[in-house]
Amino acid sequence: MSKLQFHLFPCLSDNYGVLMHCPQTGATASIDAPEAAAVDKALDATGWKLTHILLTHHHHDHVGGVEELKRKWNCAVIGNAGEPHDLPGLTGTVAPDSTYDFTGRKAHIIATPGHTLGHITWHFADDGVAFAGDTLFTLGCGRVFEGTMEQMWDSMQKLAALPPETVVYCGHEYTMSNGKFALTVEPDNEALKARMAKIEKLRAEGKPTVPTTIAEELETNPFLRAGSAARFAEVRKAKDNF
Repeated sequence: MSKLQFHLFPCLSDNYGVLMHCPQTGATASIDAPEAAAVDKALDATGWKLTHILLTHHHHDHVGGVEELKRKWNCAVIGNAGEPHDLPGLTGTVAPDSTYDFTGRKAHIIATPGHTLGHITWHFADDGVAFAGDTLFTLGCGRVFEGTMEQMWDSMQKLAALPPETVVYCGHEYTMSNGKFALTVEPDNEALKARMAKIEKLRAEGKPTVPTTIAEELETNPFLRAGSAARFAEVRKAKDNF
């Protein structure tokens, strides 16, 4: 069975959308749906037909396009059973710590609360990819809006435990700001300094810094490297005021 195919595209002001396509079945999932027009443009560019929307959490900049896309494509909309009233257009739900069959591809549903209480990460282990929404960012993590710092730290630890080669897609292009902050936490981290040089070049060329890998984040992301929930909370509060 050949690997899943992915198409990253910008939307809204600083969001990313991702299409995931199974070449065997023709099934195509949009990971979240920030805005319908951007998803449709990406579908036009790839020639793929939308069959699924897989949701990570309920914030509007991740679900704003769901209803319009569902009407147009008559697609399945799948989200966390723990917050069905916050997620628009659901046709089915998944439970944290369960699995979901995407046309023969198994997704592990990882509960990653903190940014929101019902946030989930979709991990396709056989394809070595995870969709972390607004939990783990390149060189950063999401703000803790609904959960606790302890919950967010636990969520980060779950992602840190994934295989190092796991490719991680996140919801926003925040990497330059995250990197500048990370350097204030670990100014002597040589891997971080080298990575920032590459990131600055990518952004100067108008290229995305997403996706990342668990290995890269373990080397350079101060939130994954905090060591304890208490230290994580200190770093997160410092970033909030950065």
